Amino acid sequence: MRRLGVGIGWRAEIDLTVERLPGVEFVEVIAENVRPAALPHSLRLLRERGLPVIPHGVSLGVGGAEPPSPATLAHLAACAQALDAPLVSEHLAFVRAGGIEAGHLLPVPRTRDALKVVTENVRQAQDALPVPLALENVAALFGWPDDELTDAQFLTELVERTGVHLLIDVANLYTNQVNLGLDAAHALDTLPLERLAYVHVAGGYERDGVWHDTHTTAVPDAVLDVLAQLRARVDPPGVLLEWDDHYPSDDALAAELSRIRAALA
Repeated sequence: MRRLGVGIGWRAEIDLTVERLPGVEFVEVIAENVRPAALPHSLRLLRERGLPVIPHGVSLGVGGAEPPSPATLAHLAACAQALDAPLVSEHLAFVRAGGIEAGHLLPVPRTRDALKVVTENVRQAQDALPVPLALENVAALFGWPDDELTDAQFLTELVERTGVHLLIDVANLYTNQVNLGLDAAHALDTLPLERLAYVHVAGGYERDGVWHDTHTTAVPDAVLDVLAQLRARVDPPGVLLEWDDHYPSDDALAAELSRIRAALA
């Protein structure tokens, strides 16, 4: 997988900040927020500078019982072509059932039957995209009672069947550790990290013993520790900071990128 370096999620609210932040080596844009035929000037400028721009989808729902939407796949493909992207990323999650939108990235039931469905959905998505697909592990609000596999086992078998790449969100691993008791280090030991495309890190906060992965605060040291544990196992092609609201100063974001580089070192 292509080397990406350290990057940040591009958002329209901080477009000028992203343009002038020192040391940004790639960016990621929410695919649903852009039109391929009329890309924002800021994204076109970053591409002209040679920075890779990755479209990151949030609505495909490859974990649902229904096949992925051809229209959504066509949009992702158009984004990839317009941005000359090295890959497209999405979530291993389901977002709708029976025409009802969940409004959240919900965990997939980790059963053999679900694995068969997800495998077929991923293959359809791969066939429709002009670049490789990477799937992200989600922060689970709950675990399904009939799970037969761990998250890592499910992802490993999915990789073996489809060759899909992985986007590992270490903040989500930490969230699942706090909220569900799923050890992040054990997950890293069992995930197929040889298929790693890049990594997400983000901040959040704890309230009443529950970790909220909000992407609105500085990355806690505990999440950077998970990143360092991942780095001890594999050299990630890229690491990207997500920040989605309550945006801080340029200096604060630059400091967060420096903390990520320190954790990788």
